[in-house]
Amino acid sequence: MATDAPSPQRAYRAACPNCGATVEFRSAASALAVCGFCRSTLLREGEALRRIGQSAELFDDHSPLQLGASGRWQGAGFTLVGRLQWRYAGGSWNEWHALFEAGKSGWLSEDNGGYVISFDAPTPADVPPAETLRVGAQHLIDRQAWSVASVTTASIGAAEGELPRVPDLQREHRVAELRNAGDEVASIDYGPGLQGSEGGDERAHGNGRAPRWSVGRGLQLATLALTGLRDASARDLVGQSLACPSCGAALAVQLSSTLSIVCQQCHAVVDVSQGVGAALAHYAQDTPGVAGGEPLIPLGQSGTLALGATDALPWQVVGYVERCTLPEPGEDDEQSFWREYLLYHRTAGFAFLVDAEDGWSWVRPTTGAPRAGSNEGDGVRWQGAHYRELDRYTGQITYVLGEFYWRLERGQRTLNTDYQGPGGKRLNREQTGAGANAELTWSAGAALDAKALMRAFKLDAALQPALQRDVGPVAGGGAGALAAIALFLLIVVLLFSLVRCSRDDCDQFKRSYGAASNEYQQCARASGGVGGVRGYGGSYGGFSTGGGGHK
Repeated sequence: MATDAPSPQRAYRAACPNCGATVEFRSAASALAVCGFCRSTLLREGEALRRIGQSAELFDDHSPLQLGASGRWQGAGFTLVGRLQWRYAGGSWNEWHALFEAGKSGWLSEDNGGYVISFDAPTPADVPPAETLRVGAQHLIDRQAWSVASVTTASIGAAEGELPRVPDLQREHRVAELRNAGDEVASIDYGPGLQGSEGGDERAHGNGRAPRWSVGRGLQLATLALTGLRDASARDLVGQSLACPSCGAALAVQLSSTLSIVCQQCHAVVDVSQGVGAALAHYAQDTPGVAGGEPLIPLGQSGTLALGATDALPWQVVGYVERCTLPEPGEDDEQSFWREYLLYHRTAGFAFLVDAEDGWSWVRPTTGAPRAGSNEGDGVRWQGAHYRELDRYTGQITYVLGEFYWRLERGQRTLNTDYQGPGGKRLNREQTGAGANAELTWSAGAALDAKALMRAFKLDAALQPALQRDVGPVAGGGAGALAAIALFLLIVVLLFSLVRCSRDDCDQFKRSYGAASNEYQQCARASGGVGGVRGYGGSYGGFSTGGGGHK
């Protein structure tokens, strides 16, 4: 724990009634603290401390933040004095209690691979009941239009440090996340109990209290000028080694935010969302008998790109995803295929490069959500620009490499809508799950020139035909031969994607005789299991990150 951060206020210290260790309160308004030695939950009653329970152990998620870290937000200094570690079906997220110099409390939370700073506010009178919220629906709350991004059930798994109110560590909470066109995110904690109370406050739930409301904005950690970060994970790489539960090979977790990692040996997808030391769930990937095609931009490669309003930064490729469209039953649409590269920068967070049939683009998850038009087909408005709808489709992950800040699931499907704006700008709306497990993520970006991509990542000139979608005939000579090899590799990757994504009833023939055999080809033609390859689809990408609850 950092110890050299300045205290924003006069500190109050008392002995833990359970173990005798010193417990410090930096704010006179803080109601509770967790003893750092015995993990007793201590309620402050005047000048005395009363033990009311014990917090579970926090699992080590390698967050770069820690108690005592300090920074500045909009000119005001703050110190991180407490943390809540929330857990839900999709993993976990942290909410850090930021105590400002003037005594105001805020929350620094994780959101879509980035961060949000938010503040509690009076709950609007027209906050809708939890049971009426549907992902994607629009609600007018306190005269502001909000879009529901997720509604999930979560619990406070553990806590540490100093907190402004007593957390309920025993029961599950219903938590909703909403986003608006002002690039804000709101969180509604309905608390334990999901049924509305009869009489009294209509907003009160089973625990008798009204929902808690907070509003925040996305940020990059670099803008906070933080000091006192954890040395081990403030660096770019964590280097935590685990054993693959499938083959036993070493898994080197490189990033502090990783929830899923792919074994380099057997290509199993391993879930590390429950923390190091927990049981590691995993699944084997469906591949056509051999490892899938390698990404055109290798994992670990770094390239300097200016993505949006930010200055040019060195981005590192840490993940690779192959995806396809799934035509609706009875439709004759050809399947489309595209690839996404997950990029990482130490302070800017994550972005995606999308390799589709209409060219390259980049996208980043947004904190807010566009404003929808009044009528179907009107498109959406985002940051003053109008975006028209291009396509709606169902997507599916077919193959992954590297590591990811969200939990991967076998064959997970997404509902996507692509939008195009002025000057090559792009938006993607992506929904995962259904019903109570549905989550919605928006991503924004723009088209990217393939030549600029080659320069940024210092790729071999022979890869240019594979990177550009308007590939022409390959010229003769040495350079032409290299280009032909690059084009051949692209076709191989396309075929691998097609096989993984097709509804193939001829697996037995493929395993016995091979994909190129007459036996397999005859079966495929008879069953219609292998469709034509028309290249990559038009998705603008940004795989859903499980964005509910500042996760």
